Amino acid sequence: MIRTLMKSKIHRVAATQTDINYNGSITIDRDLARQADLLENEKVDIYNVNSGARFSTYVIHGPKGVIGVNGAAARLVQKGDLLIIVSYAQYTEEECAGHVPTVVCVQKSLPGKTGHEELLVEAETLASV
Repeated sequence: MIRTLMKSKIHRVAATQTDINYNGSITIDRDLARQADLLENEKVDIYNVNSGARFSTYVIHGPKGVIGVNGAAARLVQKGDLLIIVSYAQYTEEECAGHVPTVVCVQKSLPGKTGHEELLVEAETLASV
């Protein structure tokens, strides 16, 4: 059997910009995306902590400090909203047994409260926080 599990997430990062005229996607600081094991064009789900909105899109890497929601989804996010960005992958039963997702928290998150091992990113490394 194949199961779909959380592969990685960025927990509670603030949106720094929105662009309704862009063709879609979420722009994520390149270094932060790498820490969270998110490739360009990888599908992610976005959960807006402030509004409760949920949507799917794909990742594009951007400049330092940028967390930007683009295209139609920009109507679901305001600058400063806290977002949870999650990617999933499919695993065999054997892979599930030892699977540990990558969880990157920023300073505005609640370290130790995600239920997973976490990498804490200092706020100074992100212009959005």
